Amino acid sequence: MSGGAVLDAVVAFLVVAGSAFALLGSLGLARFPDFYMRLHGPSKATTLGIGCLLLAALLHFAPRGTLSFHEVLFGMFVALTTPVSAHLLARAARHRGLRDLRNTDPEARSAGPEPRPRDGVQ
Repeated sequence: MSGGAVLDAVVAFLVVAGSAFALLGSLGLARFPDFYMRLHGPSKATTLGIGCLLLAALLHFAPRGTLSFHEVLFGMFVALTTPVSAHLLARAARHRGLRDLRNTDPEARSAGPEPRPRDGVQ
């Protein structure tokens, strides 16, 4: 097996793995019952999937003499902003009184979040 064939096999594996992680993250967004669980799935799995795809692109174009750091910069941007945005969304949901559904009974799960009283109104 030549060096080019090995590199193509590694790139193909990274593309398939990245696509599978992105698909699993998207399915987690659609299938998890709770906002916090829905936030967790895409923020972890999709970030790993995008990282695999970016690494595949970097490896694919590197031997051709067109080494570009766009993939590296985009990967750093995704790796830095995804956890921050997920954390801010979770904090906003907690601040608004959205409960997680792990410790509630099934009837309360379908009822949604408890309404919060407005400031100064009882």
